[in-house]
Amino acid sequence: MEVILVIAVVALAAGLSIPIYQSFQIKNELDIAAETTVKTLRRSQMQAVATDGDANWGIKIQTGNIVFFRGTSYAARDTAYDENIEISSNITPGGLSEIVFTKMSGESNATGAITLTSSLGDSRSITINSKGKIEY
Repeated sequence: MEVILVIAVVALAAGLSIPIYQSFQIKNELDIAAETTVKTLRRSQMQAVATDGDANWGIKIQTGNIVFFRGTSYAARDTAYDENIEISSNITPGGLSEIVFTKMSGESNATGAITLTSSLGDSRSITINSKGKIEY
């Protein structure tokens, strides 16, 4: 009888803790995706300001990944310089999806917000103004 009671208590504890752990994991993935997006934005801006390769640099945000690229747009990029940065498939990007920074000045071609939303409905917003200031 005692063994059955112990097994029942352990099963109950596991049943309650698994959803809490999964929720924590998805929230952590959202934070990581937001920080990765900000770091990649700042990196592309620094590359543009440094006139690395005498080119503009930018990012394209898609479900599951961020593409760091060299060029005036994602469509006209030099694919030899592409870097794919993986983000969780539980995160859905919204708002701005392509941001390019102008060489030397580091100004952004797009202004607005990037919104990252988790499968739980939590979201993080990253804003970019015309001068290239990134706020998170």
